[in-house]
Parts: sequence; structure tokens; C-alpha cells
Amino acid sequence: MSGIDSSLKHVRIVGSGLIGSSIGLALRSHGVSVTMVDIDRAAQALAVDLMGGSAASGDKEDQVDLVVIAVPASSLVEVIESEFALNLNSTFMDVASIKSKPKNDVSKSDLPLSRFLPSHPMAGREIGGPESARGDLFQGCIWAYDPMGVEEKSLTLGLELIALCGATALPIDSSEHDQAVALASHLPQAVSTLLARQLMGAKDTHLELAGGGLRDTTRIAASSPALWSEILGSNATALRPLLLNLQKDLSALIENLEDPSFLTSFMEGGNQGRARIPGKHGGASRSYTYLPVVIEDKPGQLAALFEECAQAGVNVEDLTIEHSPEQFTGLITLALSHDDAAKLFSHLERNGWKVHAPRK
Repeated sequence: MSGIDSSLKHVRIVGSGLIGSSIGLALRSHGVSVTMVDIDRAAQALAVDLMGGSAASGDKEDQVDLVVIAVPASSLVEVIESEFALNLNSTFMDVASIKSKPKNDVSKSDLPLSRFLPSHPMAGREIGGPESARGDLFQGCIWAYDPMGVEEKSLTLGLELIALCGATALPIDSSEHDQAVALASHLPQAVSTLLARQLMGAKDTHLELAGGGLRDTTRIAASSPALWSEILGSNATALRPLLLNLQKDLSALIENLEDPSFLTSFMEGGNQGRARIPGKHGGASRSYTYLPVVIEDKPGQLAALFEECAQAGVNVEDLTIEHSPEQFTGLITLALSHDDAAKLFSHLERNGWKVHAPRK
């Protein structure tokens, strides 16, 4: 179990989309028995095959410890009713991106709330489906859960699943969660989509000038319309005030586009807001130092550079690669802590690498 002591033996996952399939892959890597169930038999079959064909798909199984509901929130009531009838003694948890509605729906069902753990892994990809599933999707991410009223055994099983997936568990009340994701997840989706919509009538020649900024800010606009229309509508109460505030800021920008002092303040506000985003594992945001390294365009150079990083005993937090096919060299920019950047700079310089002075 890779160092994690777990009592989870058998998990049944209802929904073979990106999240459900990724959970299944993570659990299978720890030897947990997984049953995949989906009304879309093709998606179910693909998810099972991704797990090496070892994930069963029938209704008659050994005792199920935990049932994971990985379907849209609108389908939760129907799924809970049918799954509870099949698994009367199991613990249940959902992974929907809103938490108040699922908790309220379960309270009106036969399933005791004490055996239902509302949860939400803060991870995903813009392309859904089992074909996009990854066993490491949740590594290092925050996995929110609402422990209020959940019995100890059920809570323990849910937290074990989160740990096996490599996520960091964060307890939070369901209503507070919905307000938080409106800001941290749903607003960015809406803004990315609004920006991408402006491109529909753009000239092809204009789009040929698109750079990394446009691609970065519109990446999640490629997300599933069906999934996200439900998410945004379900969390409208929390999202609407944020959109109104955005509208206010946009109006102010339009009115002051020729005012240098306003524009400076406007940009500084963006800097300050971004600086508040937590760093890895929910920790404090970190300011990185960037180390440019020019490498030759030949096999093994990137691997050799990482070997040098290991020898220097430094931790690379991120990297970017700039290279054109016509060039004989490429530029690797490594993001490190201030101390690690200084240490690696000296190490690489001593060993003959074309490394340039660290910069903030």
C-alpha cells in the first residue's frame, strides 16, 4: 500500500468519467479492489480496460466498503437510491463540485447522512472522460470534505481514499465550500469562457498572432459545456455577486483606459490578488527565482540537466522550454527557491553549462 495503512478493500465507483476513472486508477495502484459502474457501457468498458481489466463491473460483488458517486449533481438522487439498495452497509461519498445540494438531497433519501461524506477533489482537466483519466491526477491537490454529522467509520474510510489518491484533505462546511469554489473555480471558468467567446468572430489572421497568454487564459474554456452549465447554474447564488463585482471592475476599466494612474493601480491590484493564491499543498505562496540555462539541441540534454540538479541537491519547482526547430540551442528556465537557484547556478557554472544569472 506504498506506506499507507488502509482498511479499504473494495470500492465501488459510479461514474466512469475523468474523476471517477482517475480515482479508480489511483486505488488500483495501491491494490484496492475497484468496481466501475456507468450507464454509458462504452465509458465503463474503457475505464475497466485502463485498470488492466481487473476492475469488475457487475452488481454481485463482495462487500463494498465505500461507494463513490462520481456523477453530475443532478443525477445524485437517482443514483443514491439505487446504490443504497444494493449496498445497505456501505459508506458513501460524492465528488461533485458543489456540496450543499448533494448534502440536502441525501438528507431526503433513505441513506443516513451519517454514512455520507460530501467531498470535492480540487483537480481536473479541461478534457473529460475516462480517456483523460490519470492515476496521479490528485497528487498534491486539495480534497475538500464536510465531516459534519459523519460517523467515525465512514469518515475514516473517506479520508483513507483521499490519502491513497495522494491528495491533502481539507475539512470545510458545505455552504462555505460552495462560496469558496465560486471564487476559486467557477469564476475562472466563467471568465475564461467569456474571453474565448470573443474569439468566435475574430479574423484568422489576427488569431495567428495568439501567444501563450491567450492560450493560458482560455485553456479551461475547452471544458464540457454540459458539465459546466450545470455547475454554474447550481452555484448561482454564490457566483452571481462575484460576477457583479467583476462587471463593476470592467466598467471602471472601460471608463479609465486613458488614465495612466488608474491603469497602474489596476495592474497592481492584479499582482496583489495573484500573490494571495496559495502554493503547493495549500501552503503559503512562494516567490521563485528563475535560472536560465541554454542547452544544445541533442538527445539527453534535458535528462543530463536534471541529473545535475539532483547532484546539486536542489528542488526544481517548475520549468519552461523555449525552442524552435531551426535553432541549434534551446532555453530552459528553471524555477527554484532563492537559495537553490544560487546553489545550482554555481554548480552548473563549475561543470561547464551555459547558465545565466538567476533573476526574480
